[in-house]
Amino acid sequence: MHVNQTPITYFIIKGISDDPQLQLFIFLLVLLIYIFILCGNLTILFACQDYNLHTPMYFFLGNLSILDISCSTISLHKILIHFITGDRTVSYTGCMVQMHMFGSLGSADLLILTAMGYDRYVAICKPLQYHMVMKTGICAILASACWVLGFVQIIPLTFIVCHFSCYFSIEINHFFCDIVPVMKISCDDTSLLELLFFIEGLLTMILIPFVLTFVSYIFIMQAILRIRSSSGRRKAFYTCSSHLTVVILLYTTVFSQYLTPKLSSTMESGNTLKSNKLFALFNTAAVPLLNPIIYSLKNKDVKMALKRSCVGLNPGKWNDFQPSWV
Repeated sequence: MHVNQTPITYFIIKGISDDPQLQLFIFLLVLLIYIFILCGNLTILFACQDYNLHTPMYFFLGNLSILDISCSTISLHKILIHFITGDRTVSYTGCMVQMHMFGSLGSADLLILTAMGYDRYVAICKPLQYHMVMKTGICAILASACWVLGFVQIIPLTFIVCHFSCYFSIEINHFFCDIVPVMKISCDDTSLLELLFFIEGLLTMILIPFVLTFVSYIFIMQAILRIRSSSGRRKAFYTCSSHLTVVILLYTTVFSQYLTPKLSSTMESGNTLKSNKLFALFNTAAVPLLNPIIYSLKNKDVKMALKRSCVGLNPGKWNDFQPSWV
């Protein structure tokens, strides 16, 4: 196979499908999904400005909405641009930036969900101490740490990829620049990157947040089972049902996309690459689309906040929150 040892200045993004007859359908579908993602998450952000929603849970939800908008924009915008302009190329620098930003935002997304799990743990397991533990400053520190850690954790992986010297091809078999598809076309030794990808990427960025969230819900379930009244148990479970649904949905997709027995053998499978594209599309399009629906469809607080905003009531300051099931 011909090895390109000249400096790479651009890559070609293969896209979701090679079938020309599907391009218009894919474009319209992605455009529609992206519009709904923007509308849904901006609605959540707008609702979170309401006085009655100035609580830690909605503060973290606002951060999650920003991450969902950013992650979807980073990964989906190339599909729309490619269809409009017909240009499937992306500069080398642009590819590296997109890869780093997507990994950083995805990592921060999982960390924010972990912080939300801790918030639900304190609300249900330590309700009398909730307003003391989850203060405004503490929530701001937690959210800031999630954003910073998300961007810092991906730096070593990006650094190694940026120092690849040659590629078998300049065509990336994906609809955006991601680490695994870029790694596949490199002719350099990728053993170090594969090891780091599993140790840092999967264990630190995915499994540790998952374990922390899982442990939080073990204590939450134990606390719910100790509640004597059935109505109290229902109300307690209701306070974390939306977050639990999002956690299950997102981690199922992430594990299916990245957690494979052996990365090198996985990258050689064309069928696996196609399935990874579908999981990536679901992760970057469907999950951000479903998050606002899950959090607002049966949430009376969000609906009332939107109604108050529509009639022009001004939001106030952060107010202390006491769980409604107590």
